[in-house]
Amino acid sequence: MGGAEPVGGTERVATSERVGIDELLERVRAGYDRVGPQEAAAAATDGALLVDIRYAALRERDGLIPGALVVERNELEWRLDPQGSHRAAEAVSHDLPVVVICNEGYASSLAVASLRQLGLHRTTDLIGGFQAWRAAGLPVTPGAADG
Repeated sequence: MGGAEPVGGTERVATSERVGIDELLERVRAGYDRVGPQEAAAAATDGALLVDIRYAALRERDGLIPGALVVERNELEWRLDPQGSHRAAEAVSHDLPVVVICNEGYASSLAVASLRQLGLHRTTDLIGGFQAWRAAGLPVTPGAADG
């Protein structure tokens, strides 16, 4: 079974196949081109969907990117699958360009891998995440904590 051993109805990964998170991120990111803040903003202008996967406390503390679709990470695949019964109205096609944005650009890379497995082949993520967007001076609307 390709290095995996059945264990009580599940598979266990052989020790030789285990990787740390840094190596996993490197492998995932090797499969697509990531974008910087200016490229993400230009992509949005050209019709790409910006998807903010940060959790509520971060959005409230730091603000929002105008026009970005907010979908918390645990709902992402269900909301962006164009064939799914729980899809967001914006999830119209597997050809939709999507830029996933987390806080600092780590969780978004793993989310991209998952979305690409669903066939969303034009999905990428923002290098440095929301923090890079804000540092680049791009538009941000205040969060609830900014009052």
